[in-house]
Amino acid sequence: VQLQASGGGLVQAGGSLRLVCAASGRTISMYAMGWFRQAPGKEREFVAAISASGGDTYYTASVKGRFTISRNNAENTVYLQVNSLKPEDTAVYYCASSRFREVTTATTHYDYWGQGTLVTVSS
Repeated sequence: VQLQASGGGLVQAGGSLRLVCAASGRTISMYAMGWFRQAPGKEREFVAAISASGGDTYYTASVKGRFTISRNNAENTVYLQVNSLKPEDTAVYYCASSRFREVTTATTHYDYWGQGTLVTVSS
C-alpha cells in the first residue's frame, strides 16, 4: 500500500493550497482517511478525517472553517483544501488510511501513512 501526498509548498499567510493523497495497493473506499501534521520540534497531530463513504468529517478545532477534507473513491484519492493559512499551520502534512470505516483521530487507528508534503506559511 502506498499513499502519495503532494500539493504542499510555500505560501503567504492568508493563502490557500490543495493537498492531494493518491492511494495505490488498497481500495480506500472501505476505510476512513485522515490528514495529520507535524511541525518542527512538535509531535504529530490530527488535522482532519473523513469516513469511508465521505458522509462524515471531523476537524481539529484550530482548522475548523478553514480546511476541508474530501475524497474521490473512484479515483482512490483524498484531498485537503487548506484556506486562510496561518504561520502556525507550517508543518509536514501526512495522509493516512485507517483500519476503520468511521472517522477517528488516534494515530494508532491508522495503519498506512504517506511520506508527507511540506507546507510553509510565511507571515
